[in-house]
Amino acid sequence: MGIERGPYSYRSDPSVADFPDDRPIIIFDGYCNLCTGWVHFILRHDSQAKFKLLAAQTTFGHSLYRHYGLDPGDYETNILLADGVAWFKAEGTIRMFEGLGRPWSAVRMFRILPRTVSRMIYECIAANRFRIFGKRESCYVVETEMKERFLA
Repeated sequence: MGIERGPYSYRSDPSVADFPDDRPIIIFDGYCNLCTGWVHFILRHDSQAKFKLLAAQTTFGHSLYRHYGLDPGDYETNILLADGVAWFKAEGTIRMFEGLGRPWSAVRMFRILPRTVSRMIYECIAANRFRIFGKRESCYVVETEMKERFLA
């Protein structure tokens, strides 16, 4: 699932390059159609450009996956990095929706589910995402007009 670490722990990890962390960052699987569809959703609905985006396949993405004890070759979860804290799986996704404001923040109601249930739902979707949604031939490429929304 990922190792819980203290806020901003990556700042003292020599394998993680310095980066601007003043805004929440969504780290996503750039080969997954579901994940890249989520990126497009964020770009459309994040009108205040609150979130930065980062493909997990980048060198920087790999270093953050390793820092949090995740396999940088098996992107079992997206990561939301907000206020120096990493959020994984269902909780990370709920927090992303909350960051978009209304009406999307209503997704927080899913917190009434026991964590085992929300985790099971997330893991079932994640395990079958390529079969259901497909896989891209190449990693997601940032469109020029949206480049400022992405970390390298």
